[in-house]
Amino acid sequence: MQTLAIPLFPLNTVLFPGGPLPLRIFEPRYLDMVSYCMKTDSAFGVCLIQDGAEAGGPAAPHRIGTMAKIVDWNKLPEGLLGIMALGESRFSINDTYVGDNQLLQGTVTVLPEPTPDEFPPELKILPRILEQIIAEAGPLYDSMQRDYKNTNWVGYRLAEILPLEADVRQKLLEQEDSLQRLREIHASIEIYFEQNDSE
Repeated sequence: MQTLAIPLFPLNTVLFPGGPLPLRIFEPRYLDMVSYCMKTDSAFGVCLIQDGAEAGGPAAPHRIGTMAKIVDWNKLPEGLLGIMALGESRFSINDTYVGDNQLLQGTVTVLPEPTPDEFPPELKILPRILEQIIAEAGPLYDSMQRDYKNTNWVGYRLAEILPLEADVRQKLLEQEDSLQRLREIHASIEIYFEQNDSE
C-alpha cells in the first residue's frame, strides 16, 4: 500500500471516491493549501470532523478520508476562492501534526478500492433509483462519468446524494464490502419511506 504525506482538510461533510466537492476557501491556511496543490498538481485529504469546527483552530478528523483533486477554480466576491474538487482514493490516517500556518498535515496510507460485485436481485432497484436521482441532480452531476453496473460507484453516489446524517455517511465510506454498503443504503431508504408513510 502507498503511504503519502498530504495536507488535510477536516470538514463537516464526507467525500466519496468519484464525488464532486465544491468549496469556498477564505482562511489563509487553506488558500495556501489550494495554491500548493494547484502548483504541484497534488491532492489534499478530506476528512469528516470528529471534534472541533471547520474554521478556527485545527479540528480532529475521523481516521478514514478521501483524497481530493482540484479540477476547477474561480474567484468569488469578497476575496473568496471557489474550487471544485473530485474525490479520488480513500485513505487511512497514520499520524497528524499541525504546520506553522495551522494547517493540519498527515501521513496516510492509500486504501485499495474494493472489487465491484454483481448486483443481487434484491439490490437491482438501487441503480434505477440512482439514475432517476442523477437525472434531476443538477449541474454537479452533468459531466460525471456514470457506471450503473459498478456496485462501488452506485453505493458511493447514493451515499453522497441521499439525505443521510454525516456519521452514517462516514460509516458507509469506511465500509469495505460494496454489497454490504448497498444493503445498508437500501435499509436506510426503506426506513425513510416507512417514516414518511406513517406521517
